[in-house]
Amino acid sequence: MSENSFLEIRDLFVQYKTEDETVYAVNGANMSLGRGETLGLVGETGAGKTTTALSVLRLLPKNIAFVTGGSILLNGEDLLRIPEKKMLSYCGSRVSMIFQDPMTSLNPVHPIGKQIAEVLKLHNTTRMSRAEIDDRVDEMLELVDIPAFRKKEYPHQFSGGMKQRVVIAISLVCEPELLIADEPTTALDVTIQAQVLALMSDLQEKTGTSMLLITHDLGVVAETCDKVAVMYAGEIVESGPIEDVFSNGRHHPYTEGLFGSLPDLDVGKRRLSPIYGLMPNPTKLPAGCKFHPRCPYRNEACSIDPPKEILSGKHMLKCHLFREGA
Repeated sequence: MSENSFLEIRDLFVQYKTEDETVYAVNGANMSLGRGETLGLVGETGAGKTTTALSVLRLLPKNIAFVTGGSILLNGEDLLRIPEKKMLSYCGSRVSMIFQDPMTSLNPVHPIGKQIAEVLKLHNTTRMSRAEIDDRVDEMLELVDIPAFRKKEYPHQFSGGMKQRVVIAISLVCEPELLIADEPTTALDVTIQAQVLALMSDLQEKTGTSMLLITHDLGVVAETCDKVAVMYAGEIVESGPIEDVFSNGRHHPYTEGLFGSLPDLDVGKRRLSPIYGLMPNPTKLPAGCKFHPRCPYRNEACSIDPPKEILSGKHMLKCHLFREGA
């Protein structure tokens, strides 16, 4: 593993196969995350972010999804190659996930307290008593700003923001070493989004949990993350510490497009600059740089897959514009 890396994804390839075609969802993705750090994984819908996250927990749909190459190292242990029973014991205890639509993650026929307690009972390695589990449920609800007495209520009795907090409580009740948050604020209004993100950051500081935060929003990344990885067509096209990526004037054209799509609070300062075109068909990816059909700087060299270039420190991007001698 790289120095200080806790989670390291190396050359990950994932495909979805049907009788008619093959979807190339993740194509040699590389990223790393240190203990206690937050890594923001950014990209458009269809970039491969969720598939990458599901690969970490080995939750890809069976019979159609296949990891065809690479490794996922958690503290030096390859999660793709450990026995399934051992991996099941890790899910929820060492690695936990907030899914893309947390509203549907709650069982409508069970009280929320029972759903939080279920995780503790499943991973009860310290042999907690029923009373201790009950106390832990109360503690987690209070941590996410929900009164403990509401543990006997059902999901339909809570607002969207409160359901989100319950899901966070379920994800963190066993104090996992790694939390994967897949667009955890997508279904919430702006005010509640800010509250949920602040809550997650606060809980992360208290527990020392590392977090992989999947989002479309570079503004959220700037506020909450230590590092960022920009994904396009299953590849990481730019990555590095927040300070390097956000302050450096040189970016991958796709990252530049994402920055141009951010609204500016200074009225009239500039218009939004959209990224024209659509993500490529994942069954028929273009040769060379996958972004070049949409890139305003494309040239003949773009038909060849670009090498990785290190601009400064750990700031990496993959583009012919920045190769040595270009």
